[in-house]
Amino acid sequence: PHSVLYILKNNPPFTLMMVAVFFCMTAMMPIENFMYNIVEGNGGDETHFEVSILITDDEGIHEINKETRDIDAPTDVLSFPILEFDEDGVMIEESGDYDGELLLLGDIVLSLERAKAQAEEYGHSIEREIGFLTVHSTLHLLGFDHMEEPFTSVMRAREKEIMDVMDLHR
Repeated sequence: PHSVLYILKNNPPFTLMMVAVFFCMTAMMPIENFMYNIVEGNGGDETHFEVSILITDDEGIHEINKETRDIDAPTDVLSFPILEFDEDGVMIEESGDYDGELLLLGDIVLSLERAKAQAEEYGHSIEREIGFLTVHSTLHLLGFDHMEEPFTSVMRAREKEIMDVMDLHR
């Protein structure tokens, strides 16, 4: 526990990302049928989620982007979901790693260097940018996408809702 507190206290970007993931999960729970099969299958008990977070620089995320997506460029954030969802947003049970208590959602990789540059470019705080990128990435882990309508509108609305709850505005 002391090492976790040390990490949280001495790494504000990591702490903010953890808070953003928490707000995403909290905001998602009341949504109709969200992971209903998991909670129901667990007898209605509390389900715990795990997200792996890597904070890197542009060089590090560039390398990961090239290796995993064959894109030879840095980006701001990458999401690597473990779960798969059908077209109605219902999790495909066989896709996840769930032991009845802990559900692994996937990985988030964030370029702190890129987040700082984008915050400056957009004229808002680094906290707001890290919060947004983490919310955005966590929603991808939860099956949201923004490649085409109406999914884009749904994801953008959820991002705004969560950012408003976190009081992170432009």
